[in-house]
Amino acid sequence: MSTADTKREFDIIVWGATGFTGRLVAEYLNGQYGNGGDLRWAIGGRNEGKLTALRDELGAGEELAIVTGDSNDPDSLAQLVERTAVVCSTVGPFAQYGSELVAACAVAGTHYCDITGEVQWMRRMIDAHEETARASGARIVHACGFDSIPSDLGTFFIQQSMKARDGRYCSEVKLRVRKMKGTASGGTIASMLNALEEASNDPAARRALGHPYSLNPEGEQSGPDGADQRSPAYDPDFVSWTAPFVMGTVNTRVVRRSNALMNFAYGRDFRYSEAVTTGPGAMGWTRATSMTAALGGFAIAASVGPTKKLMNRFFLPQPGDGPNAAQREAGSFDLRLFGRAPNGKVIRGRVTADRDPGYGATCKMLGESAVCLAQDADELAVGGGFWTPASALGEHLITRLKARAGMAFELLPD
Repeated sequence: MSTADTKREFDIIVWGATGFTGRLVAEYLNGQYGNGGDLRWAIGGRNEGKLTALRDELGAGEELAIVTGDSNDPDSLAQLVERTAVVCSTVGPFAQYGSELVAACAVAGTHYCDITGEVQWMRRMIDAHEETARASGARIVHACGFDSIPSDLGTFFIQQSMKARDGRYCSEVKLRVRKMKGTASGGTIASMLNALEEASNDPAARRALGHPYSLNPEGEQSGPDGADQRSPAYDPDFVSWTAPFVMGTVNTRVVRRSNALMNFAYGRDFRYSEAVTTGPGAMGWTRATSMTAALGGFAIAASVGPTKKLMNRFFLPQPGDGPNAAQREAGSFDLRLFGRAPNGKVIRGRVTADRDPGYGATCKMLGESAVCLAQDADELAVGGGFWTPASALGEHLITRLKARAGMAFELLPD
């Protein structure tokens, strides 16, 4: 039975609440929605003592419930997910710690969202639990953080705007990172390293990371887009040189899956790409070349055992590490979008946020995704299954992010 048809003890359980990102999500929900009101939510994890300390730090009082479980104990997770309409998970790398939780939600008809950017793991979860989630009514929505909400909802926003303006969707959308200020998440780095390690040992993981349509439904894994950008390239639509975007390998696959799940609303010939703008002229080319070399060097070093261990021990942030409040508040991002319709008409827009992408903005995006699944459940157009932010939450989530999360989705002059 779907959670839309039954009343559960909680609307949301924030799972992994004592981790760095989990704490920020709990802090955000507490500040925006309080506790004991219209939103019935709880914090969850393995250690009751740490959860109690977090509740005290939040000043939430006993109205904020505490639930415990173990990511490696299917029985405890089965009991936990039966108590809530939505699980909001921050426990990564998800390929290591998230599989049993997704399985439990799929069986119980419990909606689920997370911040994974692990394409190979998303593919495994879809293949393993899609039919179960459809039958139970569980809406499973991966990639509800910086990867991939700005890309997925930004494309959705541009497409809906072009449709309203010109009666048709864009056949091509480009996202270009104009500005991104913030520190890399230790959890994100750990997930990237784990994905590279899986790819070096598992052909299926390697294919998922390398194939441009690997997240599309079976039988629909083809289209006009080729491999991700790997070298500097000049983009006349932005009058700028560009470099590969580190998250493009994730975001592009999520956006293409959205198109497929929405019955190819953008068209079967729809093209989508991501890159970082570095400016025009010789300086722009130099910056693009330097960024490309740095990204390639990181990927190579992270794929070789000895250098990977050295980097992980001495140079990279660890899971649980993160910037302080002042650093999070000083961060931001500015992503630019360009769309072109089949008749040549163009549209431009941007997605911005007033916090750093990896933590301050991500905790808001994930928190509002969970609230959207809980409070807008009866209005969502999709049933059970594995969805993307755009295909499941769409305009409902954009409205919430603009109203509460310090994000803007706006059109720019052509």
